[in-house]
Amino acid sequence: MGPLPGSCLCGGVQFEVTGPLDRVAHCHCTLCQRAHGAAFVTWAALPNERVRVTAGDSLLVHYRSSAIGTRSFCRTCGSSMFCTLDTHPGVIDVAVGCLAPDHGAVPQAHLFWDDRAHWVELEDRLPRFGGKSGQEPR
Repeated sequence: MGPLPGSCLCGGVQFEVTGPLDRVAHCHCTLCQRAHGAAFVTWAALPNERVRVTAGDSLLVHYRSSAIGTRSFCRTCGSSMFCTLDTHPGVIDVAVGCLAPDHGAVPQAHLFWDDRAHWVELEDRLPRFGGKSGQEPR
């Protein structure tokens, strides 16, 4: 499998990921809801070395959104593409919605389920995790 392309909405920031998208989850934390303006965001967690910005690096803004997390977005269009957590060194979360449509990512779980937007009904059978860590079985 070759590199999988991704970009922000305006195309100013372009990137590619390599290898399988095997750690994919829907995050329902309130920070993700606010950062994306959506009920939840789907992330693929990848080792840093498997993600490479190929264009528009100067357009990336890095925002410390919490005591442990930094989000990266395009300064032109505002697309939120990446998130890194101090609790997971060497890993970068990539917003699956910014990847080419043929990404093949299959979500494996819901994280921060307790914080979910109750106006959205989800009927899938994926495992749900919540609690303070967002990763405690529900």
